[in-house]
Amino acid sequence: MNTVSPQLEPITNAMTVDVEDYFQVAAFEKCIRREDWSHWPLRVEGNTRRVLELFERHDVRATFFVLGWVAERFPALVRDISAAGHEIASHGFGHERLTNLSRAEFRDGIIRTKRLLEDLTGNAVYGYRAPSYSIGPATLWAHEELLEAGYRYSSSIVPIHHDLYGMPGAPRFAFFADCSGLLEIPVTTARLAGRNWPCGGGGYFRLLPYTLFRRGLRRVNLRERCPGVFYFHPWEVDPEQPRVPGVTLKNRVRHYLNLKRTAPRLERLMRDFRFDRMDRVFLAPTHADYPVVALRAAELCAH
Repeated sequence: MNTVSPQLEPITNAMTVDVEDYFQVAAFEKCIRREDWSHWPLRVEGNTRRVLELFERHDVRATFFVLGWVAERFPALVRDISAAGHEIASHGFGHERLTNLSRAEFRDGIIRTKRLLEDLTGNAVYGYRAPSYSIGPATLWAHEELLEAGYRYSSSIVPIHHDLYGMPGAPRFAFFADCSGLLEIPVTTARLAGRNWPCGGGGYFRLLPYTLFRRGLRRVNLRERCPGVFYFHPWEVDPEQPRVPGVTLKNRVRHYLNLKRTAPRLERLMRDFRFDRMDRVFLAPTHADYPVVALRAAELCAH
């Protein structure tokens, strides 16, 4: 007698946006001084509104990790994101990597940004993402500070090798850090040939074939039955943004290549997969059985 396997419920993934402007990225920090940010044309508001329109067309709700610097200058934008049904979360205040901050400076920034975003929206802010994914082996204390400041989760780890970030030995899926109890939700990778491969967005989404991302995320959803975390930036839907002089060839390729592909690929991605906000995907009571992991610096740097 033949038996038919029951239809598996489709996995809902988390769609996220890191709300910062094109001149604030780590790739340009040697070319653009922080004190000169005000001299560059601001494009983050228009680009973010374009993202909102894209999500509305596909009936997708997402989590927007907003810089406090951006929120101060565009309070109406933050309110409109929230009013459209999206989750507002913190990206810190001034896009400083944690390795460049003292513990006290980090604490002040996450508290300041959380209060600002909550005052603008009237809603509690639970989520945080470190600029340049800079929670690493030397900054694991950030989890304790985030929990103390009232955050419930962080999405600040990418378990891959990268010259600017990455902890390849970290867990690939959501876990509670044993030192703090904070929920850490890594950006998605697919495990293949003994290595973690990125399939959670960023520059890889523009530079690599779309089919690789689709296969990677499907593998995570169907074989491992886990939700993925996808991210991008508003400047990635802006091919007409100003070109920054003095940028190395490597960083020019990273930042500018295939910007015209981002929006069409996002449309395709939202047709191929289900997406929702981080809090709905990961903080629901049905997803409360995440493992508790002891984070050790040496292991996090391992392959």
